[in-house]
Amino acid sequence: MTASSHVLGDSATMLRRNLRRMRRYPSLTVFIAATPVVFLLLFVYVFGGTLGAGLGQIAGGRDAYIAYVVPGILIITVAGAASGTAIGIAMDMQGGIIARFRTMDIARASVLIGHVAGSVIQTMLALVVVVIVAVAIGFRPTTGPTDWLAAAGVLVLASVAISWVSVALGLAPKSVETASNLPMFLVLLPFLGSGFVPTDSMPDLLRIFAANQPFTPIVEVLRSLLLGTAMGDSGLLAVGWCLAISLLGYLWSRRLYDRGPSPSPGRP
Repeated sequence: MTASSHVLGDSATMLRRNLRRMRRYPSLTVFIAATPVVFLLLFVYVFGGTLGAGLGQIAGGRDAYIAYVVPGILIITVAGAASGTAIGIAMDMQGGIIARFRTMDIARASVLIGHVAGSVIQTMLALVVVVIVAVAIGFRPTTGPTDWLAAAGVLVLASVAISWVSVALGLAPKSVETASNLPMFLVLLPFLGSGFVPTDSMPDLLRIFAANQPFTPIVEVLRSLLLGTAMGDSGLLAVGWCLAISLLGYLWSRRLYDRGPSPSPGRP
């Protein structure tokens, strides 16, 4: 059996382990979906009338703001899942199971891949809930099924990128409590981009940061795919950011994970 077959087989085993834990603790998935739903309802029903009128559209108001804010809420959902991933792998670290995995005849990468794959699946489930609530309160995509599938692909790419970073954030600290707090900055970044208000309404320094941070092109791509707005170069930027963050997150995670004992012979 080749090394790649070992990695795939061991990763599938680790994914099943994480899916069983997800089924055992469904409250975490509910929490991941509930937080963005609360944000959605808050911004639409409390601030939506005023913010929608400020978008500069002829038919402004709450309906216009629902269309504008939902892509940002979807990214909040992806970013919010990072804490659960970091907590899960930190619990494994503190519980000693990671130390045991390091001494077993399994591919080292599979432990991390299992966490990432499980996190992506959990995030997708939460996104389904958020989209259902968004549609229920008036969100109406204006594009076709092909664009919706492309938007789902972008969300998967973003989820993979955030999951690799959150795995590293779960491996780095020495306590579960610290791991639960480290990913919080990821939830704040969509607020400092185009997720909730146009970047051209921001002060100069904040506008420069907002226009050049990773979540802004991702949000703009989602708006284009779901609502038919102009995409420009946001597509290439979004994919580039996702791939770069995924690679850096993977390399960081592997470095932290490999600080333990050497693996058994024959496995990568």
